[in-house]
Amino acid sequence: MGADVTELASKIRLLVMDVDGVLTDGKLYNVPAPDGQMAETKGFDSQDGIALQWMASLGFPTGLISGRVSPATDERARQCKFKYVYQGHTEKIPIIEEILADARIDSSQVAYIGDDFTDVVVMRRVGLAIATANGRPEVKEIAHYVTEAPGGQGAVREVIELLLRAQGKWSDILRRYEICL
Repeated sequence: MGADVTELASKIRLLVMDVDGVLTDGKLYNVPAPDGQMAETKGFDSQDGIALQWMASLGFPTGLISGRVSPATDERARQCKFKYVYQGHTEKIPIIEEILADARIDSSQVAYIGDDFTDVVVMRRVGLAIATANGRPEVKEIAHYVTEAPGGQGAVREVIELLLRAQGKWSDILRRYEICL
């Protein structure tokens, strides 16, 4: 991780991300619901989840913008205490502008994690653009940082650790679990 990424990460006050390919590995599962109809579900990473809960406990807001609408995403957002949850939006610029207005922060204070073309327009407008390891090459090309972990397999945790380290808060997390530095 370069000094420039650490410097950008130190200024971040809001973390926003895509869902499929970032919080998940991008796979969608259709399973029978009790009524016999098919229901879509997704798999989420537990280490991403605890890291998102750390952010909430530190008063650090998080948000998601997804092109798909999914009850599984709603539930995961509730569990992980996301402040901003927008589904069914492939045009993400109006949504990020709404989030910025509500949060009353500048776009330079936002980190965004994406993996596909619909994320690029947001990534070009934020202070720290992050692509997942499984992201499209075109997305990785414009990112300030590319995760080692793929989406749905710890990429969000990796980003949160990066942010917390850059902001001097990582040792507080380690102390919670009696881990000495």
